[in-house]
Amino acid sequence: MKQLSFDNQQAQCMSAIACLEAQGDQSRLRAAINDGLDAGLTVSQIKEALSQLYAYTGFPRSLNALGTLKQVLEERTDPYEVGTEAAPMADDYDALKEGTEVQTMLTGQPFDYQFAPQTDYYLKAHLFGDIFARDNLTYADRELITVSALSGMEGVEPQLLAHVNGARNMGLTDTQLTDIVLALLRRVGKAEAARASKAIAQVLGTDDEVGLRTLNAVDLKSAWKRGEPNTAYARYFIGRSYLYPMQGGVSNVTFEPGCRNNWHIHHGAVQVLICVYGRGWYQEWGKKAVPLTEGTVIAIPEGVKHWHGAAKGSWMQHLTYHTDLQAEHSNEWLEPVTDEQYALLP
Repeated sequence: MKQLSFDNQQAQCMSAIACLEAQGDQSRLRAAINDGLDAGLTVSQIKEALSQLYAYTGFPRSLNALGTLKQVLEERTDPYEVGTEAAPMADDYDALKEGTEVQTMLTGQPFDYQFAPQTDYYLKAHLFGDIFARDNLTYADRELITVSALSGMEGVEPQLLAHVNGARNMGLTDTQLTDIVLALLRRVGKAEAARASKAIAQVLGTDDEVGLRTLNAVDLKSAWKRGEPNTAYARYFIGRSYLYPMQGGVSNVTFEPGCRNNWHIHHGAVQVLICVYGRGWYQEWGKKAVPLTEGTVIAIPEGVKHWHGAAKGSWMQHLTYHTDLQAEHSNEWLEPVTDEQYALLP
């Protein structure tokens, strides 16, 4: 029970499912569940995870998430694995005794919440007894799920820190823990990954800089050259970008996850963007953002206020060049795309 039963892709999908359940984001949860089923997670595993999380995120979010899972299964046309349900408990099963042992294993020492004895009983007999005893998820699986969910919530840092410790005690390796950060960065968002990274760095005894390096460790697996840091225009970007000049006035611009340029206007020229790697966004002032995926071509009219950049958790590269150049052409840089504006994008 002290070993992760998911492969790497399944673990990433389960982290996203747990985190989005905690946030009550049913639209993105639906997509994450489909991704998990495609990766080989079973219905039994996902259902068990969403059921367990009521103890951490509340019944309303748990029940809503289970309803979303049910809808996904009813609408899905691709095959999926049902899996096996947990084995029934033995007739002489003692939830309080078993839960006390599991809680001690998780915390590394006996734990008694004397301030609220009834809560102490619920933790031991129900959460770590009745729930953790169900064998369709391992202890390691359950702690990956819990850490991922708590990373999606504000104001629960002490519990997150405790469960990062507990995850190690329940068999998660340090690499598997840091993989949670990358999973959340790729599949949920930077704020959630930052919470996980900070707690994990503290438990592993590393400094904040190590946590920041982990946050930015999404691999750039592209055949297109990244180029050099775009220092000349860095003041017009949030996050890091890179520039690789090519022939014919074409440049490849690389955006790290979450990086975007300021709102800006091209005067006397039409800018053309061709997305060649990753995922990103293009938005004109007063209009909805348009996804940038490989093969997307955008011709930006002269005089239109706009911005473009990478999506959360994904690098993005686009080729760019200008056409219909007039004798007097210029680029007018304007205000940044705020974190609040950017956070509204999925």
